Amino acid sequence: MKVRVDITLKPGVLDPQGEAVRHALGALGFEGVNGVRQGKVIVLDLATDDEQAALAQASQMAEKLLANQVIENFTVTAI
Repeated sequence: MKVRVDITLKPGVLDPQGEAVRHALGALGFEGVNGVRQGKVIVLDLATDDEQAALAQASQMAEKLLANQVIENFTVTAI
């Protein structure tokens, strides 16, 4: 079963990469972009057909390794 883990910075955490993208978009003529927040998407192919077990396992992976819970939030979705 495939599981998608979306990782984003928590509100209030500075995002220098997002700010660089916002600035570059403005330089390319894309006006009206007030903010950009950058994140990560990780797709896991797990050896189970049990959706609840896959989501629980992916959540544990995110908590222990994939996301820095001090500055990042994550969501886990079956795909």
